[in-house]
Amino acid sequence: MKQFGLSSSERIKSKKEFELVFTKGEVFFSSSNRLKAAFYLVKNPGSNGIKAAFTVSKKSGNAVWRNRVKRLLRELYRLNKSQIKSVCSQKGLKLFVILSPGTLNQLNNKKIYLKDIEGDVVDLLNQIRSKL
Repeated sequence: MKQFGLSSSERIKSKKEFELVFTKGEVFFSSSNRLKAAFYLVKNPGSNGIKAAFTVSKKSGNAVWRNRVKRLLRELYRLNKSQIKSVCSQKGLKLFVILSPGTLNQLNNKKIYLKDIEGDVVDLLNQIRSKL
């Protein structure tokens, strides 16, 4: 796999995996409370690595805004996942992560750019890495 890619096998797609993360997982908020990350850690799985998903509630904004936020979250995760991926492979862990907006919405942020949420995503990934 490519170092900076985000293949289909690295994404959470099934309802079962989403429910697993939301029911048994932990939730972290970024330091500014703009983003949140729900994650679930499986020790001693058959395969190790990371699976990720990106969700945005309909209450956050219209479809165009929601899709842009998801694209930005995917891109920032894709660029910064290497730090967590190496830890998971060393310790033999399977990690499920769901990134979504916390207090981030269209009313407060009409236009959103990569630099606006980059620090929050890095902060969340560092919090998750420290939990491993």
